[in-house]
Amino acid sequence: MRKVMLSAALAAVLVIPAAGQTPPAAGGPNAWTVDTAHTSAGFSVKHMMVSTVRGTLGPVKGTIDYDGKSLESIKADISIDVTGINTGVANRDNDLKSPNFFDVAKFPIATFKSKRVEGAGAGKFKLIGDLTLHGVTKEVTLDVEGPSTPIKTQQGGLKAGASATTTINRKDFGLQYNQLIEAGPVVGDEIKVTIDVEANKRAS
Repeated sequence: MRKVMLSAALAAVLVIPAAGQTPPAAGGPNAWTVDTAHTSAGFSVKHMMVSTVRGTLGPVKGTIDYDGKSLESIKADISIDVTGINTGVANRDNDLKSPNFFDVAKFPIATFKSKRVEGAGAGKFKLIGDLTLHGVTKEVTLDVEGPSTPIKTQQGGLKAGASATTTINRKDFGLQYNQLIEAGPVVGDEIKVTIDVEANKRAS
């Protein structure tokens, strides 16, 4: 009996990914892998309603299903490492990582899982899916430009790209920080998020 239990435990360790680890890319014929080295996620938010603060998030990983032709075939499963947030000011970055905002010690990863696609004119489409941020999941719509026409790589695979934007209300995701001054709130409620994606498909 003990040997059976040990074998089952070992099998579970081998099958279940470690916490925070990105699952391996899907092996289907339409599977693309996000090229983390050439993909980035950025954001912007109003400061005291007079200026715009911009920053970047950490590495973007994930997989995308796309047959290279039909928008309806597109499905995305993306993760973003929020612990890598960077606005160029260390004190501000530390505050954003703290429980005042993203609380990255508890919620280090944001995810987006698409549910459906809607056309939006030539070279554009809307990707609707669930965004999980700060432990809260809400449906959001990404306005996407692309995808670019796939090109062949020297290794015989394919490469394509797209840019996606969305605007969220931070309070919808439990980011409730609301310090006020005479002129109004220090931090705006709306956050604009931009993701520039490059993805690779292996040679068939």
